[in-house]
Amino acid sequence: MSLTVNGLDELKKLAGSDLGTSEWIEITQERINTFADATGDHQWIHVDPHRAAEGPFGAPIAHGYLTLSLFIPLFTELLDVQGVTTKVNYGLNKVRFPAPVKVGSRIRLVGNLAEVEDVPGGVQITVDGTIEIEGGAKPAAVLQSLSRFYA
Repeated sequence: MSLTVNGLDELKKLAGSDLGTSEWIEITQERINTFADATGDHQWIHVDPHRAAEGPFGAPIAHGYLTLSLFIPLFTELLDVQGVTTKVNYGLNKVRFPAPVKVGSRIRLVGNLAEVEDVPGGVQITVDGTIEIEGGAKPAAVLQSLSRFYA
């Protein structure tokens, strides 16, 4: 369930807040193949189910950057900022991929609004995110994302 705030002042009040957990989404072979086509990364460990079954993970795995790219749709389930003119991704401070995401796995995002700071014309937020794998001992990704919102 998304938390909705209206404007920068309300967003600033959320600094340090737990944003909750997104819904689960399944990582299908079709999604992996589509990402491979979009990026040109057709490494067998991602797109060849027969060969990947014989590989180190026993199945095809999602590209790390596919998992990372899903941060935004998962994040929009956690926080909806209204009353601003522009929302932009500003970058990442840290990203790690502790565990592979096998085809058929489900992932979700756990987020914390670590910091909200003023920037010219708006605010920048720092979100600490963990993308969990259902039933997994380790997360698929641990990241710190930066976004900017302008009035």
